Amino acid sequence: GYYTDRWKKLLIPKSSPTKAYFDTSDQDPFCMYNYLLDITTWNKSIRRGFINIKITDDVGNTVESQMNSEASTFQKYKTVKILTGFYRDLDKIAKISLTFSTKTLIGPKHKLRILQMRLKSLTNPER
Repeated sequence: GYYTDRWKKLLIPKSSPTKAYFDTSDQDPFCMYNYLLDITTWNKSIRRGFINIKITDDVGNTVESQMNSEASTFQKYKTVKILTGFYRDLDKIAKISLTFSTKTLIGPKHKLRILQMRLKSLTNPER
């Protein structure tokens, strides 16, 4: 990461324009901890929706992900990568809960059948 008072000198070279996007929290201390979720499903039909992730550490602390603004498309045996952020970083994860939502009030409810998933910390990749 870059300190906000120094990012221009570090990210914008003089010869080429660069776009910079900052992902911060609206809660003190304003840090976001990013994770990458790789998820493979085995539904026969294509499902489109949102994944919400809740992680719990070994002492019972729980943190919930910020929902992505764009829906993901899940196809049988295809791996989908989802970037998600948390307000807190939990060290020793004991439990991961996923909630699938289509965000529609009318129509059938669908389940997402998960074949495999991996949650990787981008802040601490050794985990």
